[in-house]
Amino acid sequence: MMVVFDFTDPTAATAWYAIGDQVMGGCSSGQLRPTNHGFAVFEGVVSLANNGGFASVRSVPLAQRLPPRAVFVIEARGDGKTYRFVVRTDAAFDGLAYQATFTPAPNTWQTCRFAAADFVPTFRGRPVPAPPLRTEATTTVGLMIAGKQAGPFALALRRLVVLTEA
Repeated sequence: MMVVFDFTDPTAATAWYAIGDQVMGGCSSGQLRPTNHGFAVFEGVVSLANNGGFASVRSVPLAQRLPPRAVFVIEARGDGKTYRFVVRTDAAFDGLAYQATFTPAPNTWQTCRFAAADFVPTFRGRPVPAPPLRTEATTTVGLMIAGKQAGPFALALRRLVVLTEA
């Protein structure tokens, strides 16, 4: 097991930054905020005003190279909303992204697992033809809420680790 981000350490959230729908005229907001309770929270408000509708956070480039056939594992506690775990394999700000959708249960911690086959290649949130995800090429990871889920959101996170598929 390789620990990618351990949010039980409040400083881990400082390696993430927000990207909202302001890039296209919207007014949604989101952030990854550390807590003093052993986890971080991806929280904010999604607004559909001005053709908006998403909030996201992205990590800085990863310090370690991930193994081939890695399985991403997130310890999360949801709020009943659906989120996207996003993997990028190049340094482009607005390039190809691989997204896996998940809806962690509210009010209880659960383990969410994502193998390479669970990811859909996308550009600006829309599916596009592209090769399957090669986990060893991962440069950054992120979280997003979209899909016209207006209103406040809060996704609690303890850890992001990777395992190697057998």
